[in-house]
Amino acid sequence: MMQLKQTVKQFEDFKALDGVDLEIPKGTAFGLLGSNGAGKSTILRLFSGIYKPESGEVLIDDESVYDNVQAKQKVFFINDETIQFSNFTLMQLKNFYKQFYPNFSEEIFKRLEDAIQLPLHKKISTFSKGMKRQAIVITGIACCTPYLLLDEAFDGLDPTMRIIVKRMLVDAMCERELTVVISSHNLKEINEMCDTAALLHHGKIIFNRQLDSLKGAVHKIQAAFQDKTRIFSAQDFPGLEILHFEKTQSIYHIIAKGSEEQIHQALAPCNPVLEDLVPLSLEEIFIYELEVLGYDSQVFA
Repeated sequence: MMQLKQTVKQFEDFKALDGVDLEIPKGTAFGLLGSNGAGKSTILRLFSGIYKPESGEVLIDDESVYDNVQAKQKVFFINDETIQFSNFTLMQLKNFYKQFYPNFSEEIFKRLEDAIQLPLHKKISTFSKGMKRQAIVITGIACCTPYLLLDEAFDGLDPTMRIIVKRMLVDAMCERELTVVISSHNLKEINEMCDTAALLHHGKIIFNRQLDSLKGAVHKIQAAFQDKTRIFSAQDFPGLEILHFEKTQSIYHIIAKGSEEQIHQALAPCNPVLEDLVPLSLEEIFIYELEVLGYDSQVFA
């Protein structure tokens, strides 16, 4: 398990993380969502042991990470920049990381390299952005760490490259109990890759959700009722957690948490003549939850 406990990280007068609590269970595909400056990259660098927190704890398998070689060997961090590897060939990159990761697998590296056919002896500076990302991903997977962290892993990649990188990650997760943590400002990417996601804003975690349970638990309802003279309000549907409520002419538009059966039971006493449940996208669900919490939807911008 990876944990932050009341973690604070400060850069001069800027508080990047403000007392964050977070648990990422082993074997999870976990997404960190948020706009630029929200704190996503800071969390990854803390878990990698690059940053030391001002206060609180940063733990991997109950061990403090900073200045702890044993804990750091459990983590491979793929930065959003690859410029630091420009003068390496892929072979040199592999041999560089092999020094620090005792579980490095030549077999896995060769299998992945054979599959995507990257040149072993050309400088990485000659690679395209997608090839650079593939190079560091296959190296990271071959290091055979229990935890793999990716910062904006798919940013700037064309659709074909995205599919290749995602497939490599999914295969690695299936082969062993690999925990993958992906930071992104793109909700679609997180939805495709992750089973759980946390949304950060101004150094705080706004909420942390399992995505599958979330998608099945929030519905958009369009309803009309037999009594046209009565103006209904959210208070007329006790037991239903309503995130959004508005009326347009005779149609009520309601966003509510609950199963279809719970929604039907809540509306039934008001004698609906129309009751239509419309699927919500994950982005819509997050935006309505943000509104309830008093945040602006520009958190996703």
